[in-house]
Amino acid sequence: MNEATGESPAVARHSGGAPQEAPGPGLFRSARLLLAWGRNRIAPIERLAREYGGVFCLRIPGLRFYFINDPDLVEEILGKRQRQFGKDRLFIAFVRLILGNGLLTNEGPGHQRQRRLIQPAFHRDRINGYGQVMADCAVAAGERWTDGARINMHFEMSQLTLDIVGKTLFNSDVRDDAAKVAHAIETIIQRSDIFLLPFFPRLLQLPLPWNRSFHGAVRDLDEVLYRIIEEHRAQEDDAGDLLSMLLAARYEDDGTGMSDEQIRDEALTLFTAGHETTAVALSWTWYLLAKHPEIAAKLHEEVDRVLQGRAPTPEDFRDLPYTYRVFQESLRLYPPTLMVGREAREDLELGGFRVPDRSLVILTPYVVHRDPALYEDPERFDPDRWLPEAVARRHRFAYFPFGQGQRRCIGEAFAWMEAVMILAALAQNWSPQLAQGEDIVLNPRLTMRPAHGDIPMVLRRR
Repeated sequence: MNEATGESPAVARHSGGAPQEAPGPGLFRSARLLLAWGRNRIAPIERLAREYGGVFCLRIPGLRFYFINDPDLVEEILGKRQRQFGKDRLFIAFVRLILGNGLLTNEGPGHQRQRRLIQPAFHRDRINGYGQVMADCAVAAGERWTDGARINMHFEMSQLTLDIVGKTLFNSDVRDDAAKVAHAIETIIQRSDIFLLPFFPRLLQLPLPWNRSFHGAVRDLDEVLYRIIEEHRAQEDDAGDLLSMLLAARYEDDGTGMSDEQIRDEALTLFTAGHETTAVALSWTWYLLAKHPEIAAKLHEEVDRVLQGRAPTPEDFRDLPYTYRVFQESLRLYPPTLMVGREAREDLELGGFRVPDRSLVILTPYVVHRDPALYEDPERFDPDRWLPEAVARRHRFAYFPFGQGQRRCIGEAFAWMEAVMILAALAQNWSPQLAQGEDIVLNPRLTMRPAHGDIPMVLRRR
């Protein structure tokens, strides 16, 4: 629904009669767009969505990519008809090389079994406990800042979320491992384009320098993870962290626990998701606040009024609705995940168009979130578009930074608590400004990172 008029968006789709072929560029243009994917991911998709509407297809020999930018069809894929779609095989084949068979890559009954096992780790009481750790880490980060210093905000948020995920997931200070972990994740993300190439698993086996660096990055992550798992098993008690819960968890059907390999896969999945995506989202939030001082002023007013000069606690979470909406709007404009991929499990129809079995179906939150048919003045940063009355008028699937349906991100409540605690703790004393002369642009890969991983800012103490 259009948030201004309450009317359904005018989405180009076929109606009536037998399903037809989806529109899209020809073979040559499709191949050229895919080959240029490494240079620019967003602009071509936006351009094609304007040209062809809510469904379009890129065709290359043996493979079809259906891009879906219609919230009604997003609801079908992630909600009503989700059993007709599996995970995107190309992306999952690549991610399995890193995360193994964790919650992100698992499918079917195995995924449901794992999710039931892990879900208690994200119970509200546990989230409140993590929230205090998040606030403490954010306060400590702010105390290390210096008025007038020039910083890379993306690096700062990466370090902060690394501290938080280390303490909440492992009850461990991973700062000693921070450089190794950060370099490993950076290397993996830089190599992520390979999954778009035909036969990429075979390409990764070639004795090339960039292959060696990729496999070395995975080994570095394994070294950190397995060491921490071994330390936790030796303790034999619940340290109150996520890893302790994974070690103690038992499947309800047979009473067995997870192997070290399965725990490694789940822990690494939670580790990378809790670190990378939240850091990206917070980085863009500070960027938007610096670009919109009037919104930053409202955020500061709420934080000052609620906290009265003390550090935030999880009990303050519900008393910071504007802070929450600021992050909510930031996730609309810069959703951390570039794409949500699915694969058709059978021949089917979407919006009147034919989608053959095994076709790849790509949902692009960035494009949907900026659709003028769904959001009035969509490029404008406006936290008040998340007031309850505005949300009630909008299509529920016009916003999906955490996915939707049965595979909605299990750590969503964790991310909301983390973002609000960090924003409140740091905004209490700081108002970072963009460094003069710097042009910040997107360079999305697996996540919506800024170009060169850099958002230069100057710290200003309030």
